Amino acid sequence: MKKIGITGNLGCGKSTVGKMFKKLGAIVVDADEIIREFYEKNSPIYDKLVSLLGDKVVNERGDIDRKRVADIVFENPELLKKLEKITHTALYERLGEIEKNLGKDEIFMIEASLIFEKNTRHMYDKVIVVYAPYDECKKRAVEKGMPPEDFERRMRYQMDIDKKRELADIVIDNSGDISSTWEQVKKVYKILKSDP
Repeated sequence: MKKIGITGNLGCGKSTVGKMFKKLGAIVVDADEIIREFYEKNSPIYDKLVSLLGDKVVNERGDIDRKRVADIVFENPELLKKLEKITHTALYERLGEIEKNLGKDEIFMIEASLIFEKNTRHMYDKVIVVYAPYDECKKRAVEKGMPPEDFERRMRYQMDIDKKRELADIVIDNSGDISSTWEQVKKVYKILKSDP
């Protein structure tokens, strides 16, 4: 089994690239999606999160409101660190469970924003960086409904995309049209399948 990280910055198109790899036959898991599930009231770490962040983050459905959490933790780096310790520990446990059930010929891909920032590069056989310039990423995020100031605040916690490109094993340029990205993904998948 090959374990591949897909990373990049907010709005770069990691999920788009992940869906393309899935279409070609890879097992693709979105780390952010798993972490989102942890904020639901039936999650195994729900109580730990409420205990850390307080009742004010709980919405009327009983789930943890991620927007409220972001407003609190991005102003408090110490709290952010504690939150990430809880969610990332649970995330790696979940990924380990998925991995156990995969065959040796599978390509297992994990979309994760902070591979380099969190020094988890060693957990992957290769890391793919999905590239798009800052302004393009911001435009995409805002078009999807993210306030510009929220985008800028989150980006302060992400490594510069050019630095990520330097650290990457493979770069997929997603700044052009979708067909160009698709062609790059097909080439990369073929290489990953044929690599011993």
